[in-house]
Amino acid sequence: MPKVAVFNVSGSEVGQIELSEAVFGIEPNVHVLHSAVVLQQASQRLGTHKTKGRSEVRGGGRKPWKQKGTGRARQGSIRAPQWKGGGIVFGPTPRSYGFKLPKKVRRLAIKSALSSKVIDNEIIVLDQLSINQPKTKEIVALLKNLKADRRALVVTSEFDENVALSARNIPGVKFVTAQGINVLDVLVHDKLIITKEAVEKVEEVLA
Repeated sequence: MPKVAVFNVSGSEVGQIELSEAVFGIEPNVHVLHSAVVLQQASQRLGTHKTKGRSEVRGGGRKPWKQKGTGRARQGSIRAPQWKGGGIVFGPTPRSYGFKLPKKVRRLAIKSALSSKVIDNEIIVLDQLSINQPKTKEIVALLKNLKADRRALVVTSEFDENVALSARNIPGVKFVTAQGINVLDVLVHDKLIITKEAVEKVEEVLA
């Protein structure tokens, strides 16, 4: 089982914790990670793009000139695609870009992401994290003590409004609960700062 140090909010090591081999100690599957990231990014696309076809543009109800005898090419409407102001052929319409992955694949993806953080020594386990009142400088101080003042993902077992409010104004820092942890957030952030209780909760769900 992989072992990592446990720190307090002052940045001092206060012990060690054994992580679950099944969750934090597997060989990361790059293909599955890629699929999970593409899924999340695709699901975030709004898909609200829209162009008008020839049946939707205004005008063009009358045939512009008679079929024969003018010497010109036959035309049925001034709003046909070849006309200026006409409808668009095969243009984009509102759609969802989301797709589904099997449950086992999604679970393997988050396990692979967490294991990659352990392999790269980018996981920091806290004994606990609590703030009496919302203060951004407390989270800034915490990140500095842990030498994680770049992009960091902070994870706790339960939602803490004070922590959420304190972290939301710091560029590159995101706060989520153990239940909301996901592949994209884990991979995008340089450091994963997670409490012991959150580790136990993640292992309980994924192991």
